[in-house]
Order: sequence, then structure tokens, then C-alpha cells
Amino acid sequence: MTKAKVYIYDTTLRDGAQREGMALSVADKLKIALKLDELGVHYIEGGFPGSNPKDAEFFKLIKKYNLQAKLVAFGSTRKKNTTAATDKNLQALLEVDTPAVCIVGKSWDLHVKEALRASLEENLAMIYDSVSYLKSKGREVIFDAEHFFDGFKSNQEYAFKVLKTASEAGADWLVLCDTNGGSLPPQVGEVTAFVAKNFKTPLGIHAHNDTEGAVANSVMAVVNGVTQVQGTINGYGERCGNANLCSIIPNLMLHLNYQVLEPEQLKLLTEISHYVAEIANISLDTHQPYVGQSAFAHK
Repeated sequence: MTKAKVYIYDTTLRDGAQREGMALSVADKLKIALKLDELGVHYIEGGFPGSNPKDAEFFKLIKKYNLQAKLVAFGSTRKKNTTAATDKNLQALLEVDTPAVCIVGKSWDLHVKEALRASLEENLAMIYDSVSYLKSKGREVIFDAEHFFDGFKSNQEYAFKVLKTASEAGADWLVLCDTNGGSLPPQVGEVTAFVAKNFKTPLGIHAHNDTEGAVANSVMAVVNGVTQVQGTINGYGERCGNANLCSIIPNLMLHLNYQVLEPEQLKLLTEISHYVAEIANISLDTHQPYVGQSAFAHK
């Protein structure tokens, strides 16, 4: 029996491009975006226009193509001691005119105090103002709760307040981020199930691979209630990489019977895995599950 639909959010062009030694030109990004659209992913995160002129150029040029996927611009909540309407980063998101935007906000009290140098209440105000402002401009808003699992472990009440604030401000998605990649599947499953019981807003998962758990953590999150999975082709990303969509997609479809891509699109996965690796000028691991040349070979 086929289960619920799971939406694939590809961040190869933004988070994936932060891999050491990986540099994508605007032309490269356009080629990859078109291939991702052919694969049938539901969201394509094109970049961070507020910090990278190359990304702003990509968003300008991609409009020539009629993508089926929703294009997403990435940014962060407004800075402290300002307003959403005057924040340059939020204005940059609006200027590229994508149907959806993703903003990251702090959910770990440690980072609010030490990185932002803000009070816990000010951080909540930053989140609320940013989400509600972008919603007032007609955007679908995806809220990435940065370091959520670490924050939940440190201060469960506050991490929960962060999600509640984003939800009340109108966020369309609440994404639970394992930003440091230090969480393991049992923790991810337990925390995700708890959050899912308490929120009607759809949930997502954004996992990094620092403990080799990003694929397992993403699948565990889906089993426990999330319906959006963020990841990259071939698991590209900073440090040890992001969740590998080339493993997650077939795991969800073939083993757990979730609705993800059309069967004909799934057949394109190996081709697109190799295509992205070639564009990125990175030798593909021949032993990679599902898409590696050795995946179905016998010695």
C-alpha cells in the first residue's frame, strides 16, 4: 500500500556547493537545475542572493525556463535591532522573485546568546517578524530551525518556542535541522515524533552527515512524521556532506512505499547523479548505493 507523499527539497546548488573544492559557475547551476527539474524534485534551492552576486544572477537567468519545481531563494532571519522591512537580506530574497523562500533561524539557545549576541526573546521576535513579513509578500515560507536537535537537547522548551513562533507567524514548513550532523537515528525519530504530535504545520528534515547518519536520520524523520526531505545529489555539502538524495529517494520509494517521484523519473536517478558529478568535476564514488557502477556488480 502506497503511503503519504514526501516532498523532495534539493539544496545541491546552495548547501551542496559549500563542499570543499566544489565551485559551480552560473552556467553550471543552470544546467544542474534543469536536470533536477527533469528528475522531478519538488523544490530547488538556487542559492543565497543576499550574500552571493552569482546566486542573484542565477535567479535572474533561470526565469527563462519554465521549471515544474518550485524555485527557492535562501536567506536568514532579520538582524537584531532592525525591522524585516529594512533588512537587506530579506529584501534580496524578495528581489529575486521566487515563489518560495527559505529562511534559517536559531533554535539552540547557546547560539542565540553566543553567535547572535541576542536575548532569547529578541531571537523569537526576529523569527516572527521575518516569517510574517515574507508571508505578507505572498511567498511560501520554509523555516529552517538551525541546530534544532542540539537545541532541543539543551533547552527543549525554547527550541519548541522557536517552532511555535515560526508557525504562528505563518510558516508553511517547519524544518528540523541537524546542522552539525551529530544526531543519531533513535534521537531523531523520538524528537520528530514528539514535534509531529504537537504541530499541524508540515515538517521537514535537513540532516548533515558528520556521523554517517544523514540518510538514516532523514528516513527515520519521515517514518515519524515529516513530509519534506532536504538533501543534495550525491550527498555533496560542507564537512562530511548533506543527506544523499540518491539514497533517500529510492529507500523511501522502493522499501517504504512513499509517494516521492514518478517511477519513470526514478529511472533517471543514476544518470543525474553522474551528470551532477561531471558538472561539479568530482569523481563519483563507484561504490555509492543505487547509482554507483559497482552497486549491482559481483566480484
